[in-house]
Amino acid sequence: MENSTNLGLPYLQPSQAQKHVTMNEALRLLDALVQLGVASRTEATPPANPAEGARSIVAAGGTGDWAGHDAAVAEYVEGSWTFLTPRPGWIAWVADEGQLVTFNGTAWGTAVSGQTSSAVFGVNTEADATNRLSVKSDAVLISHDDVTPGTGNARIVVNKSGASDTASVLFQTNYAGRAEFGLTGDDDWRVKVSPDGSAWIDALLVDGTNGYVGLGVPAPSVPLEVAGPVRVGQYAVADLPNATTAGAGAVIFVTDAAGGSVLAYSDGAAWRRSTDRTLVA
Repeated sequence: MENSTNLGLPYLQPSQAQKHVTMNEALRLLDALVQLGVASRTEATPPANPAEGARSIVAAGGTGDWAGHDAAVAEYVEGSWTFLTPRPGWIAWVADEGQLVTFNGTAWGTAVSGQTSSAVFGVNTEADATNRLSVKSDAVLISHDDVTPGTGNARIVVNKSGASDTASVLFQTNYAGRAEFGLTGDDDWRVKVSPDGSAWIDALLVDGTNGYVGLGVPAPSVPLEVAGPVRVGQYAVADLPNATTAGAGAVIFVTDAAGGSVLAYSDGAAWRRSTDRTLVA
C-alpha cells in the first residue's frame, strides 16, 4: 500500500531515495486538511491573485484551473492549484458563510442539515435535564413567520398533561419566585404573587367553567366578586369626568357634592347621586 486509507497520505517505501520528498508531500496534505477552513464554496472560478495556502471548495461547473474538480478542496501551493478529493464525513469551516459544512459523499451541506431535534439546548448557558432549553439574554424575540411565510400569527403554547398539573409562567428575583400566572393545579386561570418564593397569594382568579372573576376569592359566584372593600375613583365636582364617555353604569365617588360626599353613577349623559338620583352639583 502506497497511501493511507482515509486521507491518502503517501507512505515511505523501503529503500526509497529522497524520503524527504514523500514526507514533505504528506505534511503538505496534512497542512491542507487539518483544521480545514476554506474561503468559499460558491465560487467556480479560481481567484486572480490567490495567496499562498489559499483554500476553497470548488463550486459546480469549475472553470480554468478548477475545471473538472467540482466539490474538491482546492489549495494554492507554490504557484499552482492542487486538489483534495473529499470523502464522506469531511468537515470544513466556510469563511464567507460563517458556518461549518460537511461532505456526505456527493455534495457539501450545512453541518446540522437534517437535524430537527436535540435533547437539550442552551443559548449562552448550559441546559440540563430539568431546564432542557436554557437562554441567558437581555431579550428574547418571538416573531410571526415572515420568511416561509407563515400566517402572520404568533402563539406560545404551554401544554400540561392533566387538570391537576401546572402550565404557567413564573417570574423570579434571584431565582426565587415572586409572581406566576397560568393554570396552577387546576384549570382556573390565576395570577399569584409571593413576597419570598414560599408563601403565595392568589391575587386574581378566572373560573375555567364560567369565566367569573374573583379578586382574592377562590370560587367567585358572580361575574365579579371581590374579597374586601373596593375603592372607586375620587373626584371633585369641578373635575368630574365626562359622563357620556364613562358610559351608563360607571361609578365614581364625589368628594364635595352638595349635601356631602357621595357615590355617583353615570346615566349615560350626566352624573347622578346614588342616594336620591338627583344630578350631582
